[in-house]
Amino acid sequence: MRDLEDIRQKLKDSIMSRFSMEKELSDDEVRTIIDETIMEQGRSLGLSLLEKQELSKDMFYTIRRLDILQELTDDPKVTEIMINGKDNIFVERAGRLFRWEKSFSSEEKLEDVIQQIVASCNRTVNEASPIVDARLANGSRVNVVLAPVALNGPIVTIRRFPEKPIQMDDLERFGAITREVIDFLKQLVVAGYNIFISGGTGSGKTTFLNALSNFIPKDERIITIEDSAELQIQGVPNLVRLETRNANVEGCKEISMRDLIRSSLRMRPDRIVVGEVRGSEALDMVQAMNTGHDGSLSTGHANSAADMLSRLETMILMGMDLPLSAIRGQLASGIDVIVHLGRLRDKSRKVLQVVEILEYRDDVIETAVLYEFEEEGEDEQGRIIGSLKKRNTLEHREKLRAAGL
Repeated sequence: MRDLEDIRQKLKDSIMSRFSMEKELSDDEVRTIIDETIMEQGRSLGLSLLEKQELSKDMFYTIRRLDILQELTDDPKVTEIMINGKDNIFVERAGRLFRWEKSFSSEEKLEDVIQQIVASCNRTVNEASPIVDARLANGSRVNVVLAPVALNGPIVTIRRFPEKPIQMDDLERFGAITREVIDFLKQLVVAGYNIFISGGTGSGKTTFLNALSNFIPKDERIITIEDSAELQIQGVPNLVRLETRNANVEGCKEISMRDLIRSSLRMRPDRIVVGEVRGSEALDMVQAMNTGHDGSLSTGHANSAADMLSRLETMILMGMDLPLSAIRGQLASGIDVIVHLGRLRDKSRKVLQVVEILEYRDDVIETAVLYEFEEEGEDEQGRIIGSLKKRNTLEHREKLRAAGL
């Protein structure tokens, strides 16, 4: 009985020996070498035509792509890939999570793929620095955790984004938002309201931020600041994209979100879009919102709009020891509206609340719910039926009037 893994390794050794060290080969040249080698050796190895075709694809993915993961990263229905060591790969496809039948041939092969991913975006990950955020060429977000932090082998989590960015019209079609709220938020973005998007993991914050940022007038200068570049703002010629950098062994010092936000203020931005606020950079972001950079957008993890304000308070305290009253005053005057997203029990993602920040009074940040998702039941497939209901009217209308809206 033939050992396909042994055949794969022999073919790979033969293919690699034919590569020239003097010149960089194109993908087509690599494919040609792979096909010639398989055709030459295929008959003696007793391979069928179908097996040759499969081996040709596998060899190319192994040498030039992400090995067995390439199949998943090419699948538009896959939204998340979770690798827990070489043998346990879990995939989220169309909102459902399942275990994948394939696995890496060895831990070394998985580590080779990890190094290929992080090197492509100028990052490093090793035992000395075992955690890193990176991205794939298609824009997918990657988080890697290695030993000694990860106890059951290298851990890789890949969040895959659609190749064609989702627009507000798509979100309306999916039932995530209503046309009334889309038109309302469009007016707020055009008028320069500072909007914060909150939600739990996987609630669609980055997707929503992308869709919302498409309402920014195309003649404005936008600066995006991210840990790992994910935003896909389109049609804006005056766009500056900034990404953080980790410190490395070559002596390159870390460039943090705080550094980038401060630097962006000297780059004459009309709008600052911060991908996600996680720590002390919240202080710089809120200060930017308070110093004339209207229309700024950002996202953060929280279970509700009220929780988002509490989390921002904590993040600001991580950056500077300020009185709570001063922090709350800054938040109340800096952020105009919070849009809270959620993932419901039927796995659908929806806008659950649109909340206006009113003012800081009597030691409390006062808020008003403008729109709120109201559940009305379930259909035969278990999908939740409901819609966003208007609760209050926007109180602070000065920016709308200034914009002629």
